[in-house]
Amino acid sequence: MLEPLRRIIQSVNKAASLEDAVDIIVSEVKKAVAADACSVYLTDADSREHLLQATDGLYAEAVGQVRLPLHRGLIGWVAERAEVVNLDDANHHPRYLYVEQTGEERFRAFLGVPIIQNRKVLGVLVLRQHDACRFSDDTVTFVMTLAAQLAAAIVLARNTGELDRLRRHDGLSNRYLVGLAASPGIAFGTAYVVFASADLDAVPDKPVQDIEADIAAFRSALAEVADDISGLAERVGGSLREEDRALFDAWRLMLQSESLVDDTITRIRAGNWVQGALRETIAEHIALFDRMDDDYLRERASDVRDLGRQVLMRLQKLDVPEAHYPPSTVLIGDEISAMQIADVPRESLAGIVSSGGSNSSHIAILARGMGVPAAMGVAEYRVSQIEGQELIVDGYRGRVYVAPSVVIRDEYDRLAADDRELSEELNALRGLPSETTDGHKLRLYLNTGLVSEQRPLGIEESSGVGLYRTELPFLVRDRFPGENTQMQIYQQVLENFMPRPVTIRTLDIGGDKPLNYFPVEESNPFLGWRGIRLTRDHPELFITQVRAILRAAIGLDNLRLLLPMITTVDEVDDALLLIQRAADELEDEGHDIAMPPVGVMIEVPAAVYQADALARRVSFMSVGTNDLTQYLLAVDRNNPHVATLYDDLHPAVLRALMSVVAGARVYGREVSVCGEMAGNPLAAPLLLGIGVDSLSMGVGSLLPVKGVIRSISRARARELLRVALQCETGLEVRRVLTDALDEIGLGGLVRPGR
Repeated sequence: MLEPLRRIIQSVNKAASLEDAVDIIVSEVKKAVAADACSVYLTDADSREHLLQATDGLYAEAVGQVRLPLHRGLIGWVAERAEVVNLDDANHHPRYLYVEQTGEERFRAFLGVPIIQNRKVLGVLVLRQHDACRFSDDTVTFVMTLAAQLAAAIVLARNTGELDRLRRHDGLSNRYLVGLAASPGIAFGTAYVVFASADLDAVPDKPVQDIEADIAAFRSALAEVADDISGLAERVGGSLREEDRALFDAWRLMLQSESLVDDTITRIRAGNWVQGALRETIAEHIALFDRMDDDYLRERASDVRDLGRQVLMRLQKLDVPEAHYPPSTVLIGDEISAMQIADVPRESLAGIVSSGGSNSSHIAILARGMGVPAAMGVAEYRVSQIEGQELIVDGYRGRVYVAPSVVIRDEYDRLAADDRELSEELNALRGLPSETTDGHKLRLYLNTGLVSEQRPLGIEESSGVGLYRTELPFLVRDRFPGENTQMQIYQQVLENFMPRPVTIRTLDIGGDKPLNYFPVEESNPFLGWRGIRLTRDHPELFITQVRAILRAAIGLDNLRLLLPMITTVDEVDDALLLIQRAADELEDEGHDIAMPPVGVMIEVPAAVYQADALARRVSFMSVGTNDLTQYLLAVDRNNPHVATLYDDLHPAVLRALMSVVAGARVYGREVSVCGEMAGNPLAAPLLLGIGVDSLSMGVGSLLPVKGVIRSISRARARELLRVALQCETGLEVRRVLTDALDEIGLGGLVRPGR
């Protein structure tokens, strides 16, 4: 039965609508298994009934008319059990419910297979035979396989509004697509689908005909793309903040990177034509970023992919047709590029929805910078059915409503008005101190680290830089950057934030974040050779970087040095000796070196339980809650099968933070939090209650978190912590905190509306 199964699946996947898909299923399945009747019932939880949607064998006039009450009859029994029901004589079963309109009294054998997705029953696929018999195991597994295919089609139909129309509901769909919240706000607009104009994967290998001509064409294409990026930066620069304009510089740097240019030229000289050489180089770079654990760095793969497409377009001399955008455009696509965003007139761009990406992708960063609501990772939709549809994008929760009902639209109109009011209140906080109502100050710092983020927005609002990532200068090159190159990068950020402190983290790479010129192959990179483990084994890398950092800080006196991925006290002892050695070398060379405060990152559970021993050795501690949560809960947050278990408000995470603060206090050390938890307004009261000294976050979180801190007392924060510690799940903790934000009128920071 493999051939008919393959044929039916292909037909269902190509079906233009759910209506076509179920018609294909009932006719083809009936034929393939020689059944006397095949039918599909759709389950409607809202109206609490099962609707006969299609049949081949029952009376045709019953389709769309027969509605069976939920939990009634054999159909209801299958849905209730969420299991296969295989009966040789259904008419005498206690759960049998006679329905006159279908003509089913002619049949005795019954096979009911639930149509399930994500543990939810969406319908029932039914086979009937005139004679009394049990359907074979082969038939059962055959139908179960097709039921899974049909489940995907039903989900798509639900998300596009087709399912409601088939059920003949009044009004339009109130269903929504689910994605990741990427840029807060509420957008109303018309869907406009964008897609890639050039396909790198489709480029074949061919022998090069003229090496120098291909190299010249490649360099010309790079220059054209760089010019386009400059033009786009100029066009949209007026609506972007300085940090976001720096992204265009990052793309230009990628285009000029030695690894991209030289690797492609090397492949051309080795005999592959320019388009094939480009494809190989881009694929190698994408694979490098895709292997990384860090969300922010892994998202750079999409930037590399898009730049590769842009270069390929120039090589192929492709012309992009002129677009005509609706007055309120919501861009929809599998992978939306910055150039596609920039092509939309700013006054017309209402929202962005992408099936790929995350809230750390460059597109999400741009959307936040432009104040455009966005949802990423919205996978369950058919592009052909979204084009031209009216949409509402809820950027707070990552929801997208397709063809929303009047009721839904009216509600979001009200929420949008609340949103505007709250934004005005937050803007009024600019320049005010981050302190509680009872006078306790909690400093707010920035996380940064783009090669070109030399003066990010937030300089005025932040107390400095709580985490400066040093990885990207190493990633965009084809060799280790030299001491002078590194020094210039670090010096710029130190100067820009003078006299406020800048915490520079030493190289956190290896294992899951390998360099293409220093590959590391490991079976479990999350627990592998990374961070301080790698640089401890390669002191030449560590000392070179530390020398560059110490030289960059000469005369500035605002440097703090941070060691990543600390597991043992031996790692700290060795690192401190190497730092001192680097300082001694520089002093011997005539430099006036001031030893900076040195801290450690708490990301590993072992470090939590040795916090006091670590605190005795260093000046401060910084908790990386992303990795700490992942390791404490044994959850890969990037694995969709278990990602829902990842929760930095889990009581175990809260207790770990309390242990770190308690250990640090033994020696009077400060504790900062620099993971995503630090920028979550919901978590701010708990972190305040735990007693952390500072939070470090992305620029978009500064005002919302400050709003919470300025609206609550430290005493109230401690009270909320006591309540949270009595909870047994992260969900319970979240409810406590949401209620607390509602009490102070800031519930709109974590959801739409006041």
